[in-house]
Amino acid sequence: MMQISKMPNLGKVNEEKLNLAGIMTAEELVSVGTETAYLKTKHLVDEGACLHFLYALEGAICNIPKKEIPIERKEKLKNFYQENQ
Repeated sequence: MMQISKMPNLGKVNEEKLNLAGIMTAEELVSVGTETAYLKTKHLVDEGACLHFLYALEGAICNIPKKEIPIERKEKLKNFYQENQ
């Protein structure tokens, strides 16, 4: 099992937030998916979870730096973020 903090874009602080939301490993994060992980963290741990955290989750799950997320996917994530404010 891989630690979340070893994934791209996510460090110890985000790992702690995800752990508090019930997501304990990188494998669990991949299984849960970007949007669900974001919502769990936002509702249970960090009300102020930002768009960059959402991008960081996506990049981590895709194993890429968040700046390399395709534009179309970033737009979908941005819309998701705005709908969940």
